[in-house]
Amino acid sequence: MELDLQPIKLEGVPEERPLIIAGPCSAETEEQVMSTARQLADKGIKIFRAGIWKPRTKPGGFEGIGVEGLAWLKEVKKETGMYVTTEVANAKHVYECLKAGIDILWIGARTTANPFAMQEIADALKGVDVPVLVKNPVNPDLELWIGALERINNAGLKRLGAIHRGFSSYDKKIYRNLPQWHIPIELRRRIPNLPILCDPSHIGGKRELVAPLCQQAMDLGFDGLIVESHCNPDCAWSDAKQQVTPDVLDYILNLLVIRSEHSTTENLNELRRQIDECDNELIEILAKRMRICREIGTFKKEHNMTVLQTGRYNEILDKRGAQGSLCGMDADFVKSVFEAIHEESVRQQIEILNK
Repeated sequence: MELDLQPIKLEGVPEERPLIIAGPCSAETEEQVMSTARQLADKGIKIFRAGIWKPRTKPGGFEGIGVEGLAWLKEVKKETGMYVTTEVANAKHVYECLKAGIDILWIGARTTANPFAMQEIADALKGVDVPVLVKNPVNPDLELWIGALERINNAGLKRLGAIHRGFSSYDKKIYRNLPQWHIPIELRRRIPNLPILCDPSHIGGKRELVAPLCQQAMDLGFDGLIVESHCNPDCAWSDAKQQVTPDVLDYILNLLVIRSEHSTTENLNELRRQIDECDNELIEILAKRMRICREIGTFKKEHNMTVLQTGRYNEILDKRGAQGSLCGMDADFVKSVFEAIHEESVRQQIEILNK
């Protein structure tokens, strides 16, 4: 996948990892915005974020201060020298932000999931050179995420980035939104020159998870972080539980360990060689397993049996999951591996039955 991209370079903002964007979930009052911005500026933060329009899952909650808040962001720029960014969800938002001189725009997860809305925003941005950050869609759909980026790029914008904020799930566990790190990792593989930021606030949903998620993002080579920070988080009008004070954010950032992606050693190269050998052995074992599955498919055809044997399938998943757990692996991970193996086995057996 190739997009016509240019680096997001901002004067006065360090180019080394991580790029930090911070500020409250919502712009609530001018006093709240300015107090938070001053505290963050004192901590060395160069880019200030605040939601002006806040589409909520259900009506009735605080849905943003609206256009009035853009004047507060302009005041933040004037007083602190920080760059400012906010979310846009339609063409009107784009026009208002451009008129107000907002430096960076971001597109939220609900908007990314809607190609009609994305095209409307892309059309509104034609002829404009402004950095645009695109959050992943609410559902784990990489093609939809890439499609949103392509629409903005096709409109002529080249300073693009992605924000990983996790994916909605009916089955909530630790996180508000499941990280599913493999999806942004695949995005990085497909579009290597695309900056990817992590949004630990929306992934975690709880302020105590922000620090470990920031570190995990850095360990995975993310380019930056966009973190919700509020001068008085407990009194925030939206997403109070996931926001941290500027002081806490500063503490979190100072503890981050930033590792190099490219430095390798002799020992690391040797370990990678061993991984390659293991991968080769895995492929050979899988090929052998598929040959046996095809023999089973021939047997089922000769004896007029159905391909899917539910009892046997459940037995495999339960047994292999337990075995994997005993070997120090997550049982759900092992089950997912064998689900994929079983899917391919079924495909090959159906081919035999239909010959």
